[in-house]
Amino acid sequence: MQEDGIMSEIVIRVGHSPDPDDAFMFYGLSSEKVKLPGIKIEHMLEDIQSLNMRALQAELEVTAISAHAFPHVAANYWIMATGASMGEGYGPVIVSKKYRTLEELRGKTVATPGVMTTASLLFKIYTEGIANRDIPFDQIMERVASGEFDAGLLIHEGQITYAAEGFNKILDFGELWEQETGGLPLPLGLDVVRKDLGEELARRLSAGLKESIRYGYTHQDESIPYALKWGRGIDSGLGAKFVKMYVSDLTVDMGDKGQQALTELFRLGTQKGLLPSLPEIVLY
Repeated sequence: MQEDGIMSEIVIRVGHSPDPDDAFMFYGLSSEKVKLPGIKIEHMLEDIQSLNMRALQAELEVTAISAHAFPHVAANYWIMATGASMGEGYGPVIVSKKYRTLEELRGKTVATPGVMTTASLLFKIYTEGIANRDIPFDQIMERVASGEFDAGLLIHEGQITYAAEGFNKILDFGELWEQETGGLPLPLGLDVVRKDLGEELARRLSAGLKESIRYGYTHQDESIPYALKWGRGIDSGLGAKFVKMYVSDLTVDMGDKGQQALTELFRLGTQKGLLPSLPEIVLY
């Protein structure tokens, strides 16, 4: 667009979580080491449940969402082939101070991290007879430790720090998913692009994010320290481990394997009556 001889930029608001893995993915763009000519990126940092709710209103042009949220927003967004967070044999974990098995949790209450998070969807798909209550994800460990809840479902860094804080692992949904699906990755988070931008711009934005992720991997001396600013108390070793758990080759491009995993998640959720319908999956 040109006004009075000056080329103006398209402003694209990009929502993502203030977490090490998202910070790592977006480092190339946020540092402007990766540029998209004619496009100005405005980064909107919010927790994933807040971004899910924004996506329901189609507020942001590009946003991270929980995979669970996509069927609810599919009318307005396409899935980007790049930017997905997928667990490969690991994922959200149910932990407790007092209990060690799912059977012991029958009739008990588990703290879960948000009604539209993928973790909460998995909880409802695979557990029966166990109540849950959604609370902010960063309060779960503290409120389980205090005895307010019998167990908690951990996402983000809690997945790798719980043992050091004296919690027992009851179930890792990534391990269960891998067994149940014959080795598919567990889709947890997605990046989506709003349909009204059109296919050409959607593909440019997806390519830009892919380049940003690749920049992070080829410049880890810059991107890892930047990502660890959002590490919530974890040291550099654990922070780097966490980033590489959820920023993998499947994040660069989920491909057929990632698409199959999404299809299976949505099929199970729809079958259980937990999702509105089986959405069409077209990657951009």
